[in-house]
Parts: sequence; structure tokens; C-alpha cells
Amino acid sequence: MSDAVAATNDLPIDLTLSDDELDAHREHITQFIRRVVDDAGADGAVIGLSGGIDSTLTAHLAVEALGEGAVRGLVLPSEVNTEGNMSDAERVAELLDIEYDVVDIEPIVDAFFEAAPLENVDDRIGSDPLRTAAGNVRVRTRGVLNYFVANAESRIVLGTGNRSETLTGYFTKYGDQAVDCNPIGNLYKRQVRQLADYVGVPQDLVEKPPSAEMWAGQTDEEEMGLSYDLLDAILVLHVDGPLSASATASTLDVDDSVVARVDELYAQSEHKRHLPPAPDALSL
Repeated sequence: MSDAVAATNDLPIDLTLSDDELDAHREHITQFIRRVVDDAGADGAVIGLSGGIDSTLTAHLAVEALGEGAVRGLVLPSEVNTEGNMSDAERVAELLDIEYDVVDIEPIVDAFFEAAPLENVDDRIGSDPLRTAAGNVRVRTRGVLNYFVANAESRIVLGTGNRSETLTGYFTKYGDQAVDCNPIGNLYKRQVRQLADYVGVPQDLVEKPPSAEMWAGQTDEEEMGLSYDLLDAILVLHVDGPLSASATASTLDVDDSVVARVDELYAQSEHKRHLPPAPDALSL
């Protein structure tokens, strides 16, 4: 494992997986992908490639599970995506020797903006709440295209969400989680990096700062207000683990407000982790 991946950001908790554990995750996930495709009676899978570590790892494991001929990539840039990330997405597809297409989604997004019954969209697009809403339109547009291709070619759509994002709600409802399955959905972000390194993902992609690129210049860690290493430690110890908020803050030597921020993200995103609610059934 590379030194960069092995580093724990000086946190007093070791989140490093052993080679045996990484191998077990690799086998478990590839078996899962094969089973989901077989159970669906599908001919393969579609995956949206962003150039980030989550889609890159998922693509690697999908090819290992299904073979390169059964995996199709879609690179779906918009005006807020960096050229580097889109180049990385294409590089991943070429390294894996999978079929892929590049589709500029901005004309589709523009059509939504023009059709929406909202005033002064162009003037308001740079600030919230419209900035976030516009970013979600881009993410949902990608989801529609993923499913259009998948349905037309008898494939399933592979999601790329990880456990850290799921627990904090760091995804677009009916967007990047409009998928048939999440192969790496039980891995924390740090474990994603470790497994990616283990299966041979290029180091520059393993160590690349994550960004959902919902708007220009956006990064995950800046938006959340803490690093993924620290987030994962809080999730392991507190949200998924047995420690109280105060005990977690003490263990990690951080201010109580940092743990409170993660608690807030978890609570506010609860609705994203469930099907849309309906009233309880009446007994008449």
C-alpha cells in the first residue's frame, strides 16, 4: 500500500485494512456485481465515469466481475466540470478497455433552465439556493442518460456511492443514487482509497481530492467542513459505533462542534436513505 494511502492523518484511530481484508472486500464486491446482473437477466452494466476515485474503483471491480465487454462507460461533462476530471474519466475507460461515450449534458441542462417557471435564472444561478438546485439538475440529467442507455441495451446501472456519502447525505436524491446497486456502498471513503490502491488504480487517481463538481471550484471536503479521514473516524466511532458525541470528540481530540456537524449532516439526510414516505395504512 502506498505511503499516502497508509497515512492516517495523525488520528488516534487506525482505519487501515489488511491485505486479507482488502482481498475479501474485492471478492465480495465482484461476486455481488455478478449476482445483481444475473438476477436482473441483464447483459451487462452501465457506469457513469467522473474521473473520481469512487467511479474509478467501481469500474475496475465491474470489469473484474463481468469482463470489459459487458461494461459500458458514460462520460457526461457539463460546463462546470474541469477538463482534467473528464480526461481522467476517459483515461479510466481506456485503461480498462471498455466501450465508452462522451456526451455533453449542458444543452440538456440549459433546456431545463429555460423551461423552468423561475424568474431571472441566469442572474441567480451563482448563489444558493439556485446554485445547488442547478447542480442537482446536472446530476439528475446524468442519471436519466445512464438509465436510457441501460434500458436500451438490457444493462443495469451501477452506482458509485460509498458509505461516508450515504451517512452524510452527500449525494443528489434521484440523481447519482438513481441506480440499481451500489457495489462500494459499504466502504468508507478511506477504505475506497485503500481498495483502489490494492486493485491497481493509478496513484494520481487514488490520491486525487474528491469533488462532486456540482458547480465550478467545488470540493467535497471544503463543502462539508472537514476531511474525509476525520469524517470516517467520527462515523466509525460515533454514528456507526458505540461512542457518544463527547467521547468521540475527546478520542479524536477535536472540538465538540466537529462531531455535532457530522450529527447534523446525518440527521438532515435521513430522508435520503429511505423510500418516499406514505401515511400509515388505515384500518377501516
